[in-house]
Amino acid sequence: MATLVCFHAHPDDEALLTAGTMASAAAAGHRVVLVVATRGEVGDVDPALIAGARDLGRRREAELARSAELLGVDRVVVLGYRDSGHDAHRPAGDGSFVGADPDEAAARLAAVLREERADVLTIYDPAGGYGHPDHVRVHTVGAAAAATAGVPTVLEATFDRSLLELAAQLAPGLGLDLPDGFTEPDLGRWFVDPAEITHRIDVRDHLDRKRAAMAAHESQRTSATSGVRSLAVFLSLPDELFALAFGTEYFVDRTRPAGPPATTLFPDDPGRFPDDPGTAS
Repeated sequence: MATLVCFHAHPDDEALLTAGTMASAAAAGHRVVLVVATRGEVGDVDPALIAGARDLGRRREAELARSAELLGVDRVVVLGYRDSGHDAHRPAGDGSFVGADPDEAAARLAAVLREERADVLTIYDPAGGYGHPDHVRVHTVGAAAAATAGVPTVLEATFDRSLLELAAQLAPGLGLDLPDGFTEPDLGRWFVDPAEITHRIDVRDHLDRKRAAMAAHESQRTSATSGVRSLAVFLSLPDELFALAFGTEYFVDRTRPAGPPATTLFPDDPGRFPDDPGTAS
């Protein structure tokens, strides 16, 4: 059995990008470890749920624990940096993830990777998916930590940009309100072109767990301004549309040459690539 470590920026990121893969790996007997950089103290949340920024962090950490339990995660590690918000220029040493020394953050993650003898590490694409500074930092810190710890497989958790563009076009006809900023010009810079994707993981058998993990992050469905939250939109989708949107999870292996996408994360699984029978006995 292998060890999968998923590195994320905030609580709820794991539910959106890798929950199905984590649940599938756990069900197959692999060890699954979830590392989150921050507690997500910054955000647009209904103030009735919390008493202050510190309490928001505590609440989101509790939601993370519930999500991990639903997915069958073996261990959760919260590095404890402060959520940077959307400020990419935080001052050094202010406690935020962006303001932290990247070498120190990478060393802390590398220590977990070594302890767990990680076979596969998931991070984000270089743009951090949609450009959040903490997500961009997950990419750089995660890549550095993997190199230090000698992790053999590093995969960027991402999304097929063309599907987001299609969803934005179809949403009005489906009666769905999209969050502010969810516009086609933004989408052209979000996530990756489908040609870059090297792994398409079918997680439909674990969609119930993925949906439950998303729902566990109750605070992220609320808003202090009554604005539309992405998570609330996703959870409102009928089962058929939810399966279309979230039944596949996407990853990029920058060491993998162009070719048919892999169908599993683990190198020794049979049929890792459509043209590769695998090496499992």
